[in-house]
Amino acid sequence: MSQRFGQNPRSGSKAAFILLELASFIGILGGSMVFMLLPWTAVNLAHSSLTAGIMISLSNIPGLLLSPLMGSAIDRFGRRRMAIVMQFVVIASSLAFPLTAMAGWMSVPALILLAMFRGMVGNGPMSARKALLPDVVAGSSISLEKANGLHESIAAAGFSIGPALASVLIGLVGTFNTFYVVAGFELLAGLIAMAILVHEHHEAQDSSETKVGMIAYILAGFKTVSGVPSVLILLLTFAVLATVYLPTEMVVLPNYYSSIHDAKSMGFLLFDMAIFTMVGSFLFERIARRLSYAAIMRWAILLVAGAMIPMAFLPPTWVMFTCGAVLGLAWGPLPPLVNVVVQRKIPANQRGRVFSLEATIWTGGPMISMGLVGWGVDALGVRLMYPLIAGLVLLASLILSTRKSVKDLNTADYNDDEPPTAGMSSVPTEVGS
Repeated sequence: MSQRFGQNPRSGSKAAFILLELASFIGILGGSMVFMLLPWTAVNLAHSSLTAGIMISLSNIPGLLLSPLMGSAIDRFGRRRMAIVMQFVVIASSLAFPLTAMAGWMSVPALILLAMFRGMVGNGPMSARKALLPDVVAGSSISLEKANGLHESIAAAGFSIGPALASVLIGLVGTFNTFYVVAGFELLAGLIAMAILVHEHHEAQDSSETKVGMIAYILAGFKTVSGVPSVLILLLTFAVLATVYLPTEMVVLPNYYSSIHDAKSMGFLLFDMAIFTMVGSFLFERIARRLSYAAIMRWAILLVAGAMIPMAFLPPTWVMFTCGAVLGLAWGPLPPLVNVVVQRKIPANQRGRVFSLEATIWTGGPMISMGLVGWGVDALGVRLMYPLIAGLVLLASLILSTRKSVKDLNTADYNDDEPPTAGMSSVPTEVGS
């Protein structure tokens, strides 16, 4: 018998949700500024793009390895508590940069060490807030679909604004002083999180986890995901997109627009994609009313691949922008879909570990493929490499969208306010792929 893990006691409120989203937007805004600041600082210290690339790769390694530990802390010590504690640890990592520079100790090795510490703790608050989201809306008039659509749309807004704000502040107050602004945003996010009043839901059966060893507890997220086909297929989809698609934005497009000396068009293209991703996330609830979760997943990944095909042949700017808008709209519903499925299909006391696993995928995927894509662009050129990547995304999308386990996504599509039938769960038991 499957369990309705998404159904919580009526403990949430609109006020708690608003505070959570304010904390999320402000925290992500500050954190996304660091994506601009770190490579900028590395290039100015070492006068080498290669050094900047190495630093970014190295800074992701601790987060990749320790992400399950961060997720375990969320599940062990509480979602709200760790959303606060981890946010204040992140503040310390931001302050370390200007304080090290002020002491005269800043160097490339020091910057790499600080970036590695930042990478180790940076994703923790986001995972904690995602795990807490069902608690803050439980019993309110806000559906889980609407809450996650807004959550991901707000997160995308923070990610898109942060780097632009950092670039302005670098010119106004200098690189290292901008880190103080980042810390200020993160402090405000932590203080807002402290104001959230919510009762966290816990499943009684999860108490058995206290009897297992620490290693088994940390790895429980991997074991849980492997036994839930609906979650597994979505995380596999994200793994493919992170590994195969993301390098096009980080390597392929920058190389192309740099070669034609048109940074402005690239900037507007990425902004165009980000804006429509926000719109797609915001519309998730309305889309979910009309399409099944399985249909949303299939249409989303196929449209992402379909939009990439014409873009890969580097058409005129207006075509690139149109296809970028379609790609953003298609991508937008995927993150809230993942959130809802995890929140409804995974026990509350394991959500932190599963969301940390998702963060690991986004961190590790590009690390695996970035170097290979860069080598391919240098060896074959953008006009050959981009269509090859688009073809791989299309092939992967066709394979993933036709898996039998995709229909298991529909077992997470139910109304949280409807009580399960006496003696039975209202969620159908999942079937393996």
